[in-house]
Amino acid sequence: MKKSNLLVYCVWILTLSCGPHQSADVELLPVSETMDGIVTRMYEEWDSETLDTVSHEFIENYLSEEEKASLSTQYWKIRINVPATVSLMRDKAQEKIPFWLEASGFEPTGMGVKNEIYTYEVWQKDFEAGEVRLGINGFGKHRPVYFLALAPQNPDDSLTISPVFPEEQHIETLESGAFTYHDWDGLTITEVPEALKGQQLLTTIRGRAREAHLVNAFRSTAFPSSEKPDHLLLTWSEEPSTSIDIQWRTSDEIAEGSVRYWENGTEDTVEIMAERYLMEDRLLQNDRYMHRFTAKLRSLNPGTMYGYVAGNEAGGWSEPQSFSTAAAQEMPFSFIWFGDVHNSEIWGNLIQKSETQHPDTEFYYIAGDLVNTGLYRNDWDELFEYAGETISRKPLLAVPGNHDSQDGLGAWMYERMLSLPSDSPPDMEGRTYAFDYQNTLFLMIDVTLPLEDQTAWIESKLKESEATWKIAVFHFPPYNGVEPYEDIQDLWGPLFDQYHVDLVMGGHFHYYMRSKPLRNDQVQSSPRDGTIYWISIGTTGKNEDIPREPYAEVQFPASHLYQYITIDGNELRAETVNLDGEQVEQFSINK
Repeated sequence: MKKSNLLVYCVWILTLSCGPHQSADVELLPVSETMDGIVTRMYEEWDSETLDTVSHEFIENYLSEEEKASLSTQYWKIRINVPATVSLMRDKAQEKIPFWLEASGFEPTGMGVKNEIYTYEVWQKDFEAGEVRLGINGFGKHRPVYFLALAPQNPDDSLTISPVFPEEQHIETLESGAFTYHDWDGLTITEVPEALKGQQLLTTIRGRAREAHLVNAFRSTAFPSSEKPDHLLLTWSEEPSTSIDIQWRTSDEIAEGSVRYWENGTEDTVEIMAERYLMEDRLLQNDRYMHRFTAKLRSLNPGTMYGYVAGNEAGGWSEPQSFSTAAAQEMPFSFIWFGDVHNSEIWGNLIQKSETQHPDTEFYYIAGDLVNTGLYRNDWDELFEYAGETISRKPLLAVPGNHDSQDGLGAWMYERMLSLPSDSPPDMEGRTYAFDYQNTLFLMIDVTLPLEDQTAWIESKLKESEATWKIAVFHFPPYNGVEPYEDIQDLWGPLFDQYHVDLVMGGHFHYYMRSKPLRNDQVQSSPRDGTIYWISIGTTGKNEDIPREPYAEVQFPASHLYQYITIDGNELRAETVNLDGEQVEQFSINK
């Protein structure tokens, strides 16, 4: 062994085996930077076929000792004030034990912890006061990652745990009923050994399984970016009558982009530079980096048709497209909404057919689950590719679903893909937001974020609105025959009643249901007296045997539907259309 490698190896072994006071004073890279370097080197040295065969054993032999040291000590760090026993709960179904666990001195105890789904084996190690450094969950994407419990070695000591990394950690008591994952706080512990009860429980998120994912991890996109701009997308982030946001992508070789636009029928062209964002999907082997451009057009004329192209001279320009701004005065308008679409090619056919059948549509929106996995850029590539040019002519808006904001890691890719309004609760711009279109208020709500943090904002928007129609859109339907969301009913139902929200639109469950008007959980005789709760599905259906609840006006198994709505003063007309262009359901409301 070379002397340099021997030195690093000794440092790694020392770091693993020593207590927190004895750890070598060597600065190691964070896990994220270490993984960036590993993946970059693998791309340089291996082809896609080899990457697809990567195993746990291969990786352990492939890594440098310094990389192993980082992955063994930089994943979870806390500081303790007194000597303590650390209990690490590892899912028994995880076939491969993390490579660092035994080497660092943890030993299995024979004890087990259970929740409604998983059984965890308990490993323990004693630590002196100071910093406790622990390693990755493994190189696979095993979602039920390990969690921790701590107790002082001396029962008379008072143990204080100070988070180091991640900086924001949640500590509660290890007991039956406690949760372990923030992204699934409904999954609670059912069995705890007597010896562990009452210890301090450090919870986590399932998304941490992705931090060192390398086994069966590498993906490809069928639609890689290039120098030429593509995937043109219209959205709004400000007033629909005087603004539009135009987005597109190129390869990361294109440094700048702009939009040239003009009023139809004129030759006066305006050019505006676009904001650029470098988007990385580390495990997308054939298109790791791309540039996402956003041009925000402002001070447009209401009710006006514009033409535009996007790009630059270096990479080329898009094909000319057009859009219309909303009218300034109140006029009839139409829009189309979808339930879950899951980046399906059939949904792409559906939205394109909807444009042909209803060319007067002003805009589209999706009630969550735009893609299967919101952290995979190849899913977004498919969504925009399949939608085709429809979304380069009419704005597309959305709210996140649980597939777009997954495993407690947030919806950062969703936020970068869609430039949306910032009339939002604090720190929720583009996730929860409001906009007015003509005489209608749209409340677009992200129910993957804490409900309580949005309630006051929802009430203020409803209270101050003078709109004739009020529509709320969010992914989880409060009323459904699978898993009613009583927390949403309890928190927001009274607001929808008090300020008379006309329609609440959602998805999540893959079937179709339109409720009778509801107020205070009771069926009302007229939509004037209650709110209609509406579930639809823009992708493949699967919930075929849902019991029909007494509040359901219409309910049936369904696939690939869209809803076409026209608002004309005090009248709202709605129809649901299938992939063949057939109307399968319709209703109207008059005020």
